[in-house]
Amino acid sequence: MGLASEPESPVKTDALHVEKVSTSSRDGGSEHLEDLDSIEQTQSGRYAWLVAITAGVGGLLFGYDTGIISAVLVYLHNDLGKILTASEKELITSITSGGAFIGAIAAGLTADRFGRKGAIYMGCILFIVGAVLQACAYSLAQMTVGRLVVGFGVGSAAMIVPLYIAEVAPAKYRGRMIGLDNMSITGGQLISYGLGAGLAKVPHGWRAMVGLGAAPAIVLMCLLPFCPESPRQLIYHDKPEAAAVVIQSIFPQGTPEQVQQKIRHITAHVAEAKALKEGKGNLWLLKQLYVVPGNLRALIAACGLMAISQLGGFNSLMYYSSTLFALVGFANPVAVGTIIAATNFFFTWVNLMVVDRFGRRRILLSTMWGMALFLALAAVAFHWIPINHDLTLKTNKIGWPAYVVLACMIIYVGFYSSGMGNTAWLSSEFFPMEIRAYGTMMLTCSCWGSNIIVASTFLTQMENTTPSGAFGFYAAICFFGWIAVYFCYPEVKGMTLEDIREIFKHGFGVKYARELQKEMKAQRQVENSRA
Repeated sequence: MGLASEPESPVKTDALHVEKVSTSSRDGGSEHLEDLDSIEQTQSGRYAWLVAITAGVGGLLFGYDTGIISAVLVYLHNDLGKILTASEKELITSITSGGAFIGAIAAGLTADRFGRKGAIYMGCILFIVGAVLQACAYSLAQMTVGRLVVGFGVGSAAMIVPLYIAEVAPAKYRGRMIGLDNMSITGGQLISYGLGAGLAKVPHGWRAMVGLGAAPAIVLMCLLPFCPESPRQLIYHDKPEAAAVVIQSIFPQGTPEQVQQKIRHITAHVAEAKALKEGKGNLWLLKQLYVVPGNLRALIAACGLMAISQLGGFNSLMYYSSTLFALVGFANPVAVGTIIAATNFFFTWVNLMVVDRFGRRRILLSTMWGMALFLALAAVAFHWIPINHDLTLKTNKIGWPAYVVLACMIIYVGFYSSGMGNTAWLSSEFFPMEIRAYGTMMLTCSCWGSNIIVASTFLTQMENTTPSGAFGFYAAICFFGWIAVYFCYPEVKGMTLEDIREIFKHGFGVKYARELQKEMKAQRQVENSRA
């Protein structure tokens, strides 16, 4: 790495220590850590899936809020004391993303100390309080505060839930199980659009829309006591017996010896993580994301993909789809937006079915080009729709360009949801245990930071650069993101979290991961032939 030849810089010395502990822990002892992980080859039971499904309800918090604001913006009218301007609509939309940014940081800084479940509980409480504040709002200020509090809860849940599922899931099903959280997100969006359309004719129906957002949080709080703490967190807090019970539940066909081997396997990595963190504060641990080359590359790959997934146009569509389809002339824009939400939900399920079979990288490379293409086609179609500078139609007639825009958006969402939209959330698996909470925190902050940019600028960008310019800009982001994935995003399907940390010690690990995948495939073939 070239770090050993540097002068006596404290930060670089610590970074070198991080790398050396990892190496020495593997070289020492007669027993290879990989040999202690044979339980991963046994069949997992329903328990892990039930835990993942339960935790995935947290995705409804994220999804419902993302979808419901689209309908609320259309039906607010003057219920907050006046008709909202475009900038005020951007405020109540983007303030939730700002709150989520802060909530993700708070959850990341406390996740190791209080465990994963504590942050999920806190997220639920905040979401309930925020939903009540919104439903009772009679001013822009109160609505803004309610949206901010909801943001705190959404950010906490969005950061912790995929991290929790990643640590509970068997390696071969990890992509699918984290995908359940993504299914909940898109399911929440679909439910919110359906409720938005159903309550469209109800006087002040938007209050019921935002108030019902507390339901997923209440459900999750009731179910969470039945879920265990992550085995890695139990071992981290010196509870190996409890961890053994959880591991045996996850792998019911594993022998007691294999369970103990798994405990030793995790314990070795936990001991390594504790050795690195001993006597170190949060700031030092956060620095390790940047001063250790392998960690920095993992951070760039994970956060880069997440930023592209948010800046590539999808969230502008989810937040403002009803506004957008009203703009191009559809009489019932919320119902039209429901088509988008249904497409999103269906193709999220497609991703869930194929992500562990075909791998993250292959799916990304197969879908991101389609996103860029259909955004570009939508940009061209917008050129033929007569729109004033203030985003009003010059005519009430719906022409063929409006239907082209709708078709392009549906196909674009299909490419997005089957690829980048869900795969970006899997990237928490890139980070070593000692900084996993901090890495996932930064990943989530990348999501919400990008969300803030999109939510607070979309309508203004549409006014100043025209819809064609805005969607052309999103198409360019998707295209260059596709190129970046080719060079910087490695394939890690089927690998344990402990094995993945080795990938980014070899550049961005694209070639190294490919070779490891070949070795794993050959090893499986040998084991199958023996069986």
